[in-house]
Amino acid sequence: MALADFARLTDEVGAQAGDVRVTLDFSIDAQGRRVIRGHLGAELQLPCRRCLSPLAQQVESEFLLGMVTSDALAAELPSTHEPVLVENEQLNLLTVVEDELILSLPQVVYHDEADCEVSRDQLTSGEDAAASRGPAANPFEVLKQLKGKS
Repeated sequence: MALADFARLTDEVGAQAGDVRVTLDFSIDAQGRRVIRGHLGAELQLPCRRCLSPLAQQVESEFLLGMVTSDALAAELPSTHEPVLVENEQLNLLTVVEDELILSLPQVVYHDEADCEVSRDQLTSGEDAAASRGPAANPFEVLKQLKGKS
C-alpha cells in the first residue's frame, strides 16, 4: 500500500514516499470469532526531535484484530485481540492498516549526537534554562515595574 495514501500518518510525521508491506490473514478462531492476523513493515522518514530533519526508521508490527459490530462485543474480546469495528458489514482496510502503522511509530526519534545538526549544548532545559534566564526573585516584579511601583 502506498504511504502517500495515509492522510493521518502524514499529519503525524509528515509526507512519506514508498510503500508499506502488509500481510493480512482473515480467519475464524476456535471460539467462532472473526479475526485478522497481520504483519506490516515500512521504512519511514521521521523527524528527529532535536533538529527536525528526517531520519530513516524501519517500523514493523505484528497484530491480531477481532472484528466486532458493537462496543459490547469488543469488551468480550480476550486481551490478545485488539477490536476493530465493522459497520454495515464493511471494513475499510486502508484505515485498519493506517491505525496499526500509527500505533507502531516510535515515541521519539533522534539522530546520533555526532550526526545531528543540533548539538546537546545548543539545547537548554530544566535548570540550565532557568539559569540562563537569570535570577528572577519574584515573577510579579515585572508587573510592579509596569504599574510604576517599586
